[in-house]
Amino acid sequence: MAGQISIPTELGTEKIGKLLKQYALPAIIAQTAASIYNMVDSIFIGQGVGPLAISGLAVTFPLMNLSTAFGTLVGAGASTMLSVLLGQKNYKAANKVLGNNVSLNIIIGVIFMAAALIFIDPILYFFGASENTLPYAKEYISIILYGNVITHLYFGLNAAMRSSGSPKKAMALTIFTVIFNTVLDPIFIFVLDMGIAGAAWATVISQAAAMVVVMHHFSDRSRAFHFEKGIISLDKRVARDSLAIGMGPFLMNAAACLVTLFINQQLREYSGDLGIGAYGICNRLIFMFIMICMGLNQGMQPIAGYNYGARQYSRVKEVFWRTAALAMCMTTLCFIVGMFIPETACGIFTHDNELLALSSHALRIMVIIFPLVGFQMIATNFFQSLGMVKKSVILSLSRQILFLLPLLYALPLWFEADGIWMSFPISDFAATLLTGIMLYNLFKKFNMMKDGEDPKILGSQL
Repeated sequence: MAGQISIPTELGTEKIGKLLKQYALPAIIAQTAASIYNMVDSIFIGQGVGPLAISGLAVTFPLMNLSTAFGTLVGAGASTMLSVLLGQKNYKAANKVLGNNVSLNIIIGVIFMAAALIFIDPILYFFGASENTLPYAKEYISIILYGNVITHLYFGLNAAMRSSGSPKKAMALTIFTVIFNTVLDPIFIFVLDMGIAGAAWATVISQAAAMVVVMHHFSDRSRAFHFEKGIISLDKRVARDSLAIGMGPFLMNAAACLVTLFINQQLREYSGDLGIGAYGICNRLIFMFIMICMGLNQGMQPIAGYNYGARQYSRVKEVFWRTAALAMCMTTLCFIVGMFIPETACGIFTHDNELLALSSHALRIMVIIFPLVGFQMIATNFFQSLGMVKKSVILSLSRQILFLLPLLYALPLWFEADGIWMSFPISDFAATLLTGIMLYNLFKKFNMMKDGEDPKILGSQL
């Protein structure tokens, strides 16, 4: 066990740049692979089934976001607790967090699956489906929901694996799911002629295979964190703390579900089914760069959490600024793609001229100030990494609920469909301003602290 424990202890002593490379690079590769994973289904569905199937897939995004929200409610909170407990060298408590991670994911996953399947038709109509797109959306999401528990367990334990000193293995598992899914998609869709259902089955099967590996990883008793008799149960205090810390990312994903619902409804009114399909394409492209930033977040999280737990505030500040700079480089690249080669990017998903033109036009508008988004994302996760739940929740909700949602209804009154696309960059700018103010106040108080001082002193001033 000593050998295992020495790995995460580097988080408090190694150079920040080296640690970010060690922890963030595998996470970036894994998240890039995950974004490709999400794009693969869209590409094969768009090329193999048709433009209405793309729109049907886009209708399922809010429900999948909601499922992700419940998964991150458990997984993000547990991984943050693990990082802080490592900094405090409290390994017994960390093992208890691992067991609660499994129990909560199973309970929440089963309840979500059952509730969604019972009301699947009205949910999809509410999320923007029409008579033309409902069959595609229902066929796809029903299969995904049957595998919901598998998805929750896999992503929750994968995050725990990364936080407990195995970032490369966590990365390798994500890449494995991408490759496996990419192999299965054309076989199921084209060879077996399963249509959109084939893409769904490819997703579930690839995640199930990865979950077997991650379960085996935590069954190894030689590791600092492993399954043992009695830990796969709910501890009320641990569950409460884990869910409280995970509330920030949960609300961010839940808000994404709510906002995507209203986006789809507005697009159906102002642009029809193809408008929803265009948003689906733009969302997949932008999501690829967002996932890279999420990889940076995942690399930063154990470093920031460990050093905050170890009371090394100078290292906490350094890891934030380094990570934020890298994230802004990634979102600037997204800006370049969206502004200068949108037709080429959107053409990956469809050859339908009308859908291609609509998607390219929307993408240009959506990424106008995208370089700022990287900073806003890193800052939001930074608060969550330190267990500062209230601030994380405020930042998580600001862009989507406080700014984006009102704009989705106000701007189309003057600009019609373009108003929907314009609401994205305007809300991004407003959310970044709010983030800057809150981060300035936090760092002002960090600068009053010396390394080694009790964090409760800082907490009392927040």
